[in-house]
Amino acid sequence: MTESKKLHPLVDTTEPNLLEDTFSYDLPPLIRFDGPIVEYIDGKAIEFHPKDVKTRDIFITDTTFRDGQQAQPPYTVDQIVRIYDLMSRVGGPNGVIRQTEFFLYTKHDREALDRCRELGHDYPECTGWIRAVKGDFRRVKELGLKETGMLTSCSDYHIFHKLQFNSRKACMDSYCEVVDAAFEAGVRPRCHLEDVTRADIEGFVLPFVERLMRMSEQVPEALSVKIRLCDTMGFGLSYPGVELPRSIPKLVYKLNRELGVPSERLEWHGHNDFHKVHVNGASAWLYGCDALNGTAFGFGERTGNPPLEAAIFEYIALKGDLCGIRTEAITELAAYMRSIGLLIPDNYPFAGKYFNTTRAGIHAGGLRHDERVYNIFDTTTLLGVPPRVAITDKSGVDGVAYWVNEFFGLKGEKQISKIKVHKLARWVIDQYEQVGRITAISDDELADKVEELMPEYWEKYEGGHRRSA
Repeated sequence: MTESKKLHPLVDTTEPNLLEDTFSYDLPPLIRFDGPIVEYIDGKAIEFHPKDVKTRDIFITDTTFRDGQQAQPPYTVDQIVRIYDLMSRVGGPNGVIRQTEFFLYTKHDREALDRCRELGHDYPECTGWIRAVKGDFRRVKELGLKETGMLTSCSDYHIFHKLQFNSRKACMDSYCEVVDAAFEAGVRPRCHLEDVTRADIEGFVLPFVERLMRMSEQVPEALSVKIRLCDTMGFGLSYPGVELPRSIPKLVYKLNRELGVPSERLEWHGHNDFHKVHVNGASAWLYGCDALNGTAFGFGERTGNPPLEAAIFEYIALKGDLCGIRTEAITELAAYMRSIGLLIPDNYPFAGKYFNTTRAGIHAGGLRHDERVYNIFDTTTLLGVPPRVAITDKSGVDGVAYWVNEFFGLKGEKQISKIKVHKLARWVIDQYEQVGRITAISDDELADKVEELMPEYWEKYEGGHRRSA
C-alpha cells in the first residue's frame, strides 16, 4: 500500500496565529470578502461585489416608535424622548442611524414627535408614517416633516383580500394618486411595498416601481420616491439560487439595476417569523440596498424586526471602524428598556444581563488564562460589560477562581490561583452535592463566603467596598 500524498501538511509553529486581521478584539470580528458573489438571474450570471459595502454609504433606519410600538403597550411621551435620545447617541454624529419614523394620528404621537425634535439632534431624522390616503399629507405638511412612509401593499393577498380592489390597475392608480398628493404637498413619499416577498414581482411590483421612477423624474430630486421592501411575513431568503419573490438578491437586483432605483433610495424592512431577520437585512446591504430598517432589540409586530443593535455591530464589522458609533450607549438603552418593563432575555446578544456570562467551568478556565478565548470581543470597552462567570455545579474550581479575581478586579500576575480558592470551591460543590441545590449561586452569597473563607484577601483588596459599590 503506497502512502497517499499529503495535500495539507501541518504548518508547525511555536507562536500562535490568532488571525488578528479578523479577530482584532477591540472591534467585533471583521467581515472580510475575498471575491464576488455570483447569482444567476434570468439565466445570466450576475456578479455582486460585497467589498463595495465598505465604501458605500450604507446606513440604518429605525421603526421603534412605529412597528416597535405594535409589539407592546404604547410608550409614554417621556419614554419615547429618552429612547430617541439614546438612539441618537448610539448612531453617533455621522448618522449611522439615519432616520426614525412616527405615527402622526393622535395628540400623544404629535407631542412625542415635537419633543424629540426639540432635542435638536441631527440624527436620526424624524419622519412620518401614514396610510395611502391623500388627506393624510395635510397632517404631514402641517407638522413640517420632509418625508413620510406610506403603505402600498403589493401582494394579491393584500390587493384583493385586504384592500378589496377589483383589479391591480385600480390599486396601482390609487397608490399613484397618493404619491402625486405627496409631491403637491412638497413631501417625499417612501412607499412601503408590504408583503413584497409574497407578491407577483413581474406582474405588479416591477410595473408599479417603474411607474414611480417615471413620476420621480418630474419632481425635484429631494422629492423622488424611496422604496421600502417589506418582508412582512419573514418569507425572504438570502440563499443564492432561490426564485422570486423570496430571493433577496433578485429583488434588490431587479429594482436597483434593472429599474434604476438608486441604492440610497432602497430600504429593507424584515420580520423574524423564520429566524432570518438579521441575516436577511445584512444580505440586502450586500446586494445593493443602502438602508436597513430595524427596531431597538428587535421588538416589533409579531416576531419582531431586525434588531437595531445587531445592525450596528454588523455595520462596524463590515466597515472595519466605529465610524463615530457609541456602542456603550447600547447598554444604557437596554438598561432603560428593562427599567420601563420591557423583557430582554438574559442571554440576548449584546444586551442581555448575562450575554457574556459563562456557567461552564472549562470556559471559565479559558477566560482565566486569556479572556479572548471565550469572549466575543472587548465587551468591557465597547459595551461596558466585562465577561463574567455564574457559579453553578458546572463551574468547577476554574469558574470559582475566575469569579473571585473578577470580583476583586485582579488581572495578570495579581490573580489569585486556583489553589487559594479551594475552600470556597469546596463550599460551592457541597451546595449541590450535600444540600441538593439546583439554582445558581448569587453574587451576594459568594461575596459573603469570600469574606468568611478568604478574610486575608477580603481585607487586602477591600472586597466589602467593591461589593457595596
